[in-house]
Amino acid sequence: MTIDLEAGLKALASEKRLQILTWLKDPVAHFPPQTDGDLVKDGVCGLFITEKLGVSQPTASEHLRILSDAGFLTGRKIKQWIFYRRDEKEIAAFKALLRTHI
Repeated sequence: MTIDLEAGLKALASEKRLQILTWLKDPVAHFPPQTDGDLVKDGVCGLFITEKLGVSQPTASEHLRILSDAGFLTGRKIKQWIFYRRDEKEIAAFKALLRTHI
């Protein structure tokens, strides 16, 4: 994925999205064990993220889409659910890009 400065900044311009990234940095500490999917290897079920954010499912989906489009998250479908985890390689690339502009 090509890093896009504008998309990355837009993704980080929301307190809710920053919270999601923080939680997913250490998913075991922030989310309960899942029936399907490993919290670290597979990611966190979007339903758990929605519940923890305290928002509607469409609102949470939009936050997760923006983070995914920016390259900060990857989604993996297991059964009917999407599991999200941080894409550390893309996050590091965005940080490097940001450093070149500031």
